[in-house]
Amino acid sequence: MSTVLLSGCSFDPVVSRVTPYRIDIRQGNYVDQAMVAQLKRGMSRDQVRYVLGSPLVTDVFRNDRWDYVYRFKPGNGEVQQRTLSVFFVDDGLDHLDGDVVTGDPVAAGQAEQGQISRTIEVPPAKK
Repeated sequence: MSTVLLSGCSFDPVVSRVTPYRIDIRQGNYVDQAMVAQLKRGMSRDQVRYVLGSPLVTDVFRNDRWDYVYRFKPGNGEVQQRTLSVFFVDDGLDHLDGDVVTGDPVAAGQAEQGQISRTIEVPPAKK
């Protein structure tokens, strides 16, 4: 008897239109352009960690590189992923590589479509 009742529910038009709520899932290190703009060439590892936070990935075999990965999965939408690699030379910040969105509208549009990954020049520190 209960099997007949439950099987009847699957054909109900109201049940087919109801979708469960899905939460937004954020994972990793969120890094934005304002944070990247604070970085200067030659900064120590501690200074970079203060600005960007602890890196998500540190490679034991390549001590001169930190990777910041951010993944955002909205409840109803496409997954977005951003990566930023920070490179050190002689324990000082040398350059960045990744797909951080800049203030340039063309580059921002390309980054939204996942078409951009570039080396970001870090200006030297002012003395």
